[in-house]
Amino acid sequence: MATTALTADTIADTIKDNDIVLVDFWASWCGPCRMFGPVFEASSEQHPEIVHAKVDTEAEQQLAAELQITSIPTLMAFRDGILVFNQAGALPAPALEQVVSAVKELDMDEVRAQIAARQGATAQA
Repeated sequence: MATTALTADTIADTIKDNDIVLVDFWASWCGPCRMFGPVFEASSEQHPEIVHAKVDTEAEQQLAAELQITSIPTLMAFRDGILVFNQAGALPAPALEQVVSAVKELDMDEVRAQIAARQGATAQA
């Protein structure tokens, strides 16, 4: 499966409608982004069950600002609509594979419980 281009209009539904979504925030002028692109593309071929999406931060400046993208490339991983990974920097293939494996192996009931506990603590503070 090839990568999918996301925009401000499509990102929310893509994240909501798919179990796992990896999003690469990039720009054409960014050298590390160009190095990471083929690694990300190869991962999309190895893991067709995962949506591999790209956001061009030049074309989607408002979206990048809303998501607080301050450095590119930035990789975000969403599972069941929840942001579970967010890191700037071009990852080598083995590191990206580790991220994919970790996201697949997450116990989402535990993740949701941790989020609920944090929200409860915040509400009491």
